[in-house]
Parts: sequence; C-alpha cells; structure tokens
Amino acid sequence: MLDALLLVSFGGPEGLDEVMPFLRNVTRGRGVSESRLQAVAEHYYHYGGVSPINEQNRCLLEAVSAELISHGLDVPVYWGNRNWRPYLSDTVAQMRSDGVRSAAAFVTSAYGGYSACWQYREDIQTAQEAAGDGAPRIVKLRQYAHHEGFIGPLADGVARCAKQLPDRRRATTRVLLSAHSIPTAMNERSGETGRRYETQLRSAGELVMSVADPALCWELVWQSRSGAPSTPWLEPDINDRIRQLAGAGVTDVIVSPIGFVSDHMEVLWDLDQEAAATAKEVGIGYQRAATPGTDPRFVSMVRELFIEASELELPLTMPPALPPTTDPDSCGLACCRAKPATSSGAVFSGKVPP
Repeated sequence: MLDALLLVSFGGPEGLDEVMPFLRNVTRGRGVSESRLQAVAEHYYHYGGVSPINEQNRCLLEAVSAELISHGLDVPVYWGNRNWRPYLSDTVAQMRSDGVRSAAAFVTSAYGGYSACWQYREDIQTAQEAAGDGAPRIVKLRQYAHHEGFIGPLADGVARCAKQLPDRRRATTRVLLSAHSIPTAMNERSGETGRRYETQLRSAGELVMSVADPALCWELVWQSRSGAPSTPWLEPDINDRIRQLAGAGVTDVIVSPIGFVSDHMEVLWDLDQEAAATAKEVGIGYQRAATPGTDPRFVSMVRELFIEASELELPLTMPPALPPTTDPDSCGLACCRAKPATSSGAVFSGKVPP
C-alpha cells in the first residue's frame, strides 16, 4: 500500500545570489565554463534571479493535496528537487523520519528520455541510498504524455489563441508545438520503442491538435539546445523556423510548449522573450499558448496515476513495455537510459549558449 506521494522536479533559484550556485549544480561534472554559465545566468537575472518553477510546484503541491483529500485519500504529499532546495535527498530523509514506508513519485516531466525520465529514477535511488536503512520504497508513476489530463489543457491553450485570430488570417497561421531539443544521437538511442522522445512528442502533438482545431496547420519544433555547435541536435530550432515561415507567407504563429508542464524559465525566456522577439523582427503575429500548470484536469490526472500505481504496485524498474500502440506511455527496462555521449549533451533548465 502506498502511504505518500512525492512530487519530484528540476528545481530553480529564488534569488540573485542563488543563480550561479544553481547553475553549477545543474552542470557539475560536465565541463561547462564559468563564462558560459554567466551567459545563462543573465536569463535568470532578467527575472530578479527567480525561476518560476518552485512557486509553480508549491501551487501544484497544494492543489494535488486538496485533490487527494477531496477523494478520501488521506496521504501526505512531499516535494523534492534534483538541483535546488528542497533537495530530493533531504525530502526522502524527511519521509524516512516521518515513517513513510512506500510512496509514489510524480515527476514534472511527461515524456521519455534520459534527462526527462531515467535520470529521475537514478535521483530517487541515490536519495534512498543516502537516507540509509529504513528509506521508503518509492515507485515512479508512469509517463503521461498521452493522458487526457495533460493533452486537454494544452489543446485548450491552443484553441484560446486560435479564437483571437481574424478569420482572414487563419489560413496563414501555423501552430508550432515546441519541446526541449536533445542531441540526435541521444534521441536515436532513447529506448526499445525507437526514437521514443521524438515519437511521443509527435503523437502527443497529434492528440493536442485533434482536440484544439484539426483545421489548423501545425508542426513540431525545438528549443533550448545547448552544447557545442558541432553536435547535431533535433531541428528545426523554433527561431529558425519562424524566420522561414515568415518568408513563406505565414502571417501568424501560435506557439504551444507541449514539452513542458508549466511556465518555467525555458518557457519564459526561450519563448516569451527570444521567440517572440524573432516573430516581431520578421513581422508576423505571435501568441504563446498556456501550459497545464494547475489546471484541474492535470491535477486530477496526478490523483488517477497515484491510484493506478497503488492498485498495480509498480516497481521502480518497470516491467517490459507494452507495444506503443497499446500503451504509448509504458516504460520498459531499457527505455530512457541512454545518456548524452559527451558533456556537450547537457540538458537543463536554462540553455548554455555555445
């Protein structure tokens, strides 16, 4: 029986003096220079050194706690981050002290891939080992890229933007579904289902647009790449694509960050600042659709996944995956484990420019 829920996320700074220590945490052991970190730090300084992700997680924590209680699930909800306070290791130690024996972990990342999924499994295991004897057993809830609680809010965000368009410009509007880019080699090693990360995103995009407005033209684009320019990453980059579309007669773009569950720094900087500026530069309209955040459907999804795990008692290392057509969010023993080949494959919240 699961007796607690653990929210696991990336973490982010909440003050000017926390920015560089946070970035050093994210890139530790990857050979990233101080000058490159300073360049990324400027993105955070633009917002007073505060990443919105921690406050968003506090809101999600509160909403999920209320959702569980309203459905008769009297279980504590904890929160731990990979890269900043509250650290996951401290949270798991607290759970041990509180007498938690068996918990489910909800990760704020919907898709497969090493950084998005398997690394969080490693983080959980490391935190359990640090807690020592008596550490709680923790099961990671499955990926949810195709769950209606994730798809529905994203689709509504696109639909709301589309309603703002004059009828005469709908035919010349393109919806850009954006996600964090990864090295192409990493994508091709991403599991037994083959190109798991990219494949999941494309199928999720099809679901979003089928609900939002099937008549709108859309495509998948990528953002937030980091590392050496010589390392191939998934393309097209959103800024490059906006420029191309402007030259092809597109008058408006609607950007939906379907790779993210909330409006954290990569959404605020890479989309609301950089991509919006690119659209203005080339003279086309720009709207950015909302992420799920604390949408009631998203919050209900967390509860549903917790109940599902409670009934199935899924182990941390899950059984072999079902065929993708049967369960596109299942995860097998070999899925998501491919790490970046070199330090240039570092993926984190706040891109490192070359």
